[in-house]
Amino acid sequence: MSSHTDRRMPPSAFDPVGFTVVPPRPFEELRVGEVFRAPSRTLTDSHASAFQTVSADNHPIHYDVEYARRHGHSAPVVHGLQVFAFTAPGATLFPQYIGNVFIAFRSASCRFLKEVHAGDTLYPQLEVIKLTTQDDTGGVTTRATVHNQRGELVLDGEHTYSLRATSTDESNKPKAISPGIAHAEIS
Repeated sequence: MSSHTDRRMPPSAFDPVGFTVVPPRPFEELRVGEVFRAPSRTLTDSHASAFQTVSADNHPIHYDVEYARRHGHSAPVVHGLQVFAFTAPGATLFPQYIGNVFIAFRSASCRFLKEVHAGDTLYPQLEVIKLTTQDDTGGVTTRATVHNQRGELVLDGEHTYSLRATSTDESNKPKAISPGIAHAEIS
């Protein structure tokens, strides 16, 4: 194998800080109505089993076919929090679009509207529904939804985030990390 170092880009020409999937935009360029979709996912028994292990939720409704049927379900029910996890901002391109202006994931809430079973394909998305500013901080509220392959809305909720609101270039500043609050309502 021969070396072709003369045809390679010199290491100093590559800038990992400037390597982005999409050009980041400041808070001021976000618009109500913008939609950030996540790739569709078909859930399998393996996905449900892995989430059961991670969550330590061992209720038989999630893994016992006969138990589920005795309680009026056609099959074991995928954990609601697993479905909710598919609305994580990082599952979409939203974090790529906002770049390094992220401060905190402030809250999350949802309602579980339909059962999800292994074999269902889910289509998650976030839609910007509210933008607020206070001093140098911007608040973003998104509607988090998940539809199944039949077009049924299986989850409806909201997320709120805090972003730095400034028109200056923030691309080289590190992200601040702050704990968020999660809240889910089961209906």
